Amino acid sequence: MKFPYTTNVCYIINNKNQVLLQKKARGFGAGKWNGPGGKIENGETPEEGTIREVKEETNLDIRNLKKAGKIEFIFTENYDSNNYTYIFVCKDYEGNPKDMGEGELRWYNILEIPLEKMWDDDKYWLLQVLKGEKVSKRFYFDKNGIVIKQENI
Repeated sequence: MKFPYTTNVCYIINNKNQVLLQKKARGFGAGKWNGPGGKIENGETPEEGTIREVKEETNLDIRNLKKAGKIEFIFTENYDSNNYTYIFVCKDYEGNPKDMGEGELRWYNILEIPLEKMWDDDKYWLLQVLKGEKVSKRFYFDKNGIVIKQENI
């Protein structure tokens, strides 16, 4: 399957076992909490794109990313939003998170993340990733962003 674009998302975990989430300020997914990330630009590896996006959105310098999986997002009524996403987890970073205009940043205890305020698919895989597992999934969404089907890939 071809995708209009490829993205990344990074879950940064601090030494208190908290994960950094961002409440997207605008655009696709506005108002939802997610890990920082975005589109991978031409010529970038997934890791390079993640390092750049996290810096642009949080002002953090990250390194030693751990690949946690990949997800294909299929929006049945909005093909232009379909995307292939690389998932990373990072515990090695420098700096203090700062909202760079992309949305509010907040540390959450892993067992208290606001799944009800995130993308609907997150409840099916995010806790696995934060526990160190890898995922490889495809999610189909209806026009309201609700998962209507999921598959392992």
